[in-house]
Amino acid sequence: MAKQSIGPAIRNGTAAEQSTEQSTASVSRSDQAAPTAATRQETDRQEEKRRWTIEDSEALYRIQGWGEPYFSINAAGHITVSPQGDRGGSVDLFELVNALKLRNLGLPLLIRFSDILEDRIQRLNACFARAIARYNYPGTYKGVFPVKCNQQRHLVEDLVRFGKPYQFGLEAGSKPELLIALATLDTPGALLICNGYKDREYVETATLAQRLGYTPIIVLEQVEEVDLAIAAARKLGVKPILGVRAKLSAKGIGRWGTSAGDRAKFGLTIPEIIQAVEKLGAADMLDCLQLLHYHIGSQISAINVIKEAIREASQIYVELAHLGANMKYLDVGGGLAVDYDGSKTNFYASKNYSMQNYASDVVAEVKEACEERNMPVPTLVSESGRAIASHQSVLVFDVLGTSDVLPELPEPPHEKDPLVIRNLYETYQSISVENYQEAYHDATQFKEEAVSIFGFGYLSLTDRARAERLYWACCAKILEIVRQQEYVPDDLEDLEKIMASIYYVNLSVFQSAPDSWAIDQLFPILPIHRLDEEPTRRATLADLTCDSDGKIDQFIDLRDVKYVLELHPLKRKEGDGTQSHEPYYLAMFLNGAYQEIMGNLHNLFGDTNAVHITLTPKGYQIEHVVKGDTMTEVLGYVQYDSEDLVENIRRRTEQALQESRITLQESQLLLQNYERSLSRYTYLAI
Repeated sequence: MAKQSIGPAIRNGTAAEQSTEQSTASVSRSDQAAPTAATRQETDRQEEKRRWTIEDSEALYRIQGWGEPYFSINAAGHITVSPQGDRGGSVDLFELVNALKLRNLGLPLLIRFSDILEDRIQRLNACFARAIARYNYPGTYKGVFPVKCNQQRHLVEDLVRFGKPYQFGLEAGSKPELLIALATLDTPGALLICNGYKDREYVETATLAQRLGYTPIIVLEQVEEVDLAIAAARKLGVKPILGVRAKLSAKGIGRWGTSAGDRAKFGLTIPEIIQAVEKLGAADMLDCLQLLHYHIGSQISAINVIKEAIREASQIYVELAHLGANMKYLDVGGGLAVDYDGSKTNFYASKNYSMQNYASDVVAEVKEACEERNMPVPTLVSESGRAIASHQSVLVFDVLGTSDVLPELPEPPHEKDPLVIRNLYETYQSISVENYQEAYHDATQFKEEAVSIFGFGYLSLTDRARAERLYWACCAKILEIVRQQEYVPDDLEDLEKIMASIYYVNLSVFQSAPDSWAIDQLFPILPIHRLDEEPTRRATLADLTCDSDGKIDQFIDLRDVKYVLELHPLKRKEGDGTQSHEPYYLAMFLNGAYQEIMGNLHNLFGDTNAVHITLTPKGYQIEHVVKGDTMTEVLGYVQYDSEDLVENIRRRTEQALQESRITLQESQLLLQNYERSLSRYTYLAI
């Protein structure tokens, strides 16, 4: 799905990429004229022109599009986080990660910025306040946070605390979430919206919560729940506050487009709403019906879809009031999108409206509908979980190693070399702007021929290796030409991905970014340092799991989706006598909604370390540290007892000792490593 772009299109590649990195023809120094002083000055000027800047990185990774006002790049080339937006100071993310590592918090590391959570709540309420003032709306706004977006205790507690000035409440979509909300929400006047499937116990618990000073609104989503509410009221002698969830004809777009409509999972059709009204009326409980709720899907990228839905819902609201219901609240559900790629379009990973546009359209449509029927306006409610929780969370992880396609300049073949080798070299030599597409097909054909004759025993393993190196050299040379073209032929579109490096990263996609795997959700990913250097590698990411799906090979781009990410080559450590490299940190942003709770234990990689950071006048403060799962803990999830495991290994080492298959020192080392591993983090320490 192409984006409806705002501004000029940007083609793949940077100016620095489009310059040839190395000459394809070898020229000896003796054949070159000695450079003059003027030539050297001109060369210096050209080098200065091509020098990579942090502005280049900002444009490449689109950080100003998706990151403002919280994320930017400083002069050192490090990502900075401004948790209070443009109202406060900033934290150097690279320095923060290094400081946390010194506190024995290994990577991957989830960093939650509590001040960003507070800022998101303030911004949402400010947008509705401005819209209410602009349109002289005689009602108020009371938002709620859907607990399903992120049920982590510290986050929910922070959210309740930050929301108190605005009577910001919670939404529960299940019985366990209802229990969280009842024990956590202590804000007078805040709403507790009760959604999801309900049984008798759920309805009775929510009804009795009124006795504790809560304002629970039980949203009827199935016809059978009407009878449950009536029965609970008669049993308890307490009239519940009820709402109905309507299945709108207006539908969302994107992956959650089927959340609305006649065949949606939740909600009542119009005939079922009338049936509910009649049942409540017969039970003398029509005055309990006070709220209309609808939900047309998460991440609604187009404002016209939102306007269409609120227009229909407003008419249903006034009609319910006309039928005698005691209507007081209109809950517009979720859907307020996050601009993951910064393109400001109706692309599924973006949105073509601002938070203020959203609030203004909701207020204006509801006011117009109520004025036309001369009815009081409702208290407006929204369940904007994604827009509140996404920005506050940053996942930082390190690169373990790479697998690169970096072909060397090939040596000319000898006359006695196999014909396929000579053909491939001739193809390599002939590649030019005029014939690069034809040369690609020739190189591919010759490579396949080499594989074929190797299979029949007519090509040695060494010569097959030479053939493959020549093939990759051809591809590299062709790719340099392709990057400079305005139009890329269809048969060469995948060349960039084919030539991409694989960067092995210290995380589990299934645990930390399940939506990336399951529904191809895009999240901004980029290095948190070295952003004043040009990223000369093109790469995909592979995680720690033994699963071919454990990868990330789709990344944000202005026009659509790109299939490689620009990264820096790893820097080898000097003088330690090993092949180790300096730390290289990447981060995934805007992943604070849904990802943590939906993560799974594939390959038994558990929860990551997590810290809560708040800004102080002197820098930052670590509010909470939540240690990630140990191996003992994740093994316990699948019913293994660590003591039994150790005992089994001890018996086996004793048996091996008796049979002289292991020495005493070796057996003790094995047992020590085994026991030590059980108490360690499930991820790798490098």
